[in-house]
Amino acid sequence: MFAALPASIAFALNFAHPLLMWVLLGLAAYAMFLGIKAKKTRTATAEDRKELIKGQFAKRHYLIGSLVLAVLVLGFVGGMAVTYINNGKLFVGPHLLVALGMVCLIALAAALSPLMQAGNLIARKVHVGLNMTLMTLFLWQAVTGMQIVNKILTAPAP
Repeated sequence: MFAALPASIAFALNFAHPLLMWVLLGLAAYAMFLGIKAKKTRTATAEDRKELIKGQFAKRHYLIGSLVLAVLVLGFVGGMAVTYINNGKLFVGPHLLVALGMVCLIALAAALSPLMQAGNLIARKVHVGLNMTLMTLFLWQAVTGMQIVNKILTAPAP
């Protein structure tokens, strides 16, 4: 079906997903930093809050978090697409299944935004828990993803 794709392009496509995901991991860490600063702003004394509020951490956290959501979903689908294009099948294993779980976690975390904006503390705590789980899985995905990249680089030429 994809036989017309030049071999050099097919090979190079293998690295688009890992590169995107490493950028996304950094972006997710930045979103986490902004979330921590937003909480610090919310819980600060009135005097400290005046200075912290200038950073617009909550607004920036929401915007970067939305970007992380979009890129994670696109990266997930893109990774599956490249795998299918290059192999004619998907490899159902831990890396793919954990990625599927991550997409679910980030969707649930984002869905809590209206409740958090309304001041629901339980929604905020669940949001943080989901995202901490997501970041832990993301770090694990970075390791297993690099193992997959290593297999691609060391595989004998077809």
